[in-house]
Amino acid sequence: MLKTITPIDNTTYVERDYANSQEIEKALEVSKKIFFQWKQTPLKERKEILTKFVDSFLSNSKEIEEELCRQMGRPISQCGGEMNGFEERARYMIEKSEEALEKVISKKNDEFDNFISKDPLGTIFIIAPWNYPYNTSVNSIVPSLLSGNTVILKHSSQTPLCAEQLFKASKASGLPSGVFQFLHLDHKSTSEIISDERIDHVLFTGSVSGGRQVKKAIGERFINAGLELGGKDPAYVRKDCNLQHAIENLADGSFYNSGQSCCGIERIYVDSQIYDDFIDGIKNFTEKYILDDPLKSKTNLGPVVKLSAAKSIRLQVKEAISNGAMDIINKNNFAISEESNCYVSPSVLINVDHTMNFMMEETFGPTVGIMKVKNEDEAAKLMNDSPYGLTACIWTSDKEFAEQFGQRINTGTFFMNRCDYLDPGLAWTGVKNTGTGVTLSVLGFDHVTRAKSYHYRTI
Repeated sequence: MLKTITPIDNTTYVERDYANSQEIEKALEVSKKIFFQWKQTPLKERKEILTKFVDSFLSNSKEIEEELCRQMGRPISQCGGEMNGFEERARYMIEKSEEALEKVISKKNDEFDNFISKDPLGTIFIIAPWNYPYNTSVNSIVPSLLSGNTVILKHSSQTPLCAEQLFKASKASGLPSGVFQFLHLDHKSTSEIISDERIDHVLFTGSVSGGRQVKKAIGERFINAGLELGGKDPAYVRKDCNLQHAIENLADGSFYNSGQSCCGIERIYVDSQIYDDFIDGIKNFTEKYILDDPLKSKTNLGPVVKLSAAKSIRLQVKEAISNGAMDIINKNNFAISEESNCYVSPSVLINVDHTMNFMMEETFGPTVGIMKVKNEDEAAKLMNDSPYGLTACIWTSDKEFAEQFGQRINTGTFFMNRCDYLDPGLAWTGVKNTGTGVTLSVLGFDHVTRAKSYHYRTI
């Protein structure tokens, strides 16, 4: 039995039966069977259906936002942001699908007509996380379906209603039965599906350990997996930056969604000449956050997802402090935070270094570590000193310098004067333990299709 415990008060919010072997077998068979019909459906028709899918989903926004808040604890005041992100990404991919899936002409003259088509892979198994359950899944679902694939979705046990809402929208859109399905699954069944010959591609978003489990389940099968894993994203605050803008946006990048974002800011490196002013500013800004029941409209910092996560975050902070770090945030402002609940007060740690797990391993909570640096060389070295590489950012008024500096940083996305945002027109990708593969942009379609060459000679 699947049980979703809401972090708001640690009571059971959702209960569902896991899919049994018969239901799993039916889903796989149906998906494989309908694939041959769906891939022959003209792209124009697929676009029309996916547009209706998006429209139908958005028409139920209020219900979805409250469910999201109760399932994973994000403040209700911020849940609309995920709906906006879902719409922006989905509509962009629908708009760009013709360009992305257009055949590549190799040679065309009186004798030859040679080209490469981008054919669907087959059945794609998508394993989606709880922290941004709609934004992460839409990155994979929409381009997969537009490309002519069928999809089986497994959502996190923390957010099972998200899969159900997406399925409801798919039915309302007129999507043929079986093209898009979901299953509530335990770990054992998930691994068995990954290893099944009827699965042609796996897209997983989650932890590094989860990514390794996916690779293990694939085993010797000749299929690929798109893996979006962890992050420990850094920022460099240069002395010529707009200081107040940097403070406000980096605080938001660190604490939005209670820091539970793979591309959240967890490390900040500040030029020594403005370090003291930055510390004073981020302390004052952070202490204005309202940590409270996420169903209250004024709350802008909610609980983390579960008690085990809260315990892990607090432990990492305590370990850093025991090794010389200092938390500059006044905890009196966050009295709701207790060891027995999921409400974790924000922490801004100084006197940190890279010998601490806090600065090297993903925290995934409302915390950030700040170090003073002498120059850009030291900043670049520290930013690259990480097993992760999802996003990184610089805060400066010098665009030319930012472009040069960005080339030195080993990361999937590099920002200037911004952080914690996905532009659907850019490739979402990472390096090192952050994973492999691409979603979003026209390049995202290449990872859910295969190249097929045609060589026609006229005699």
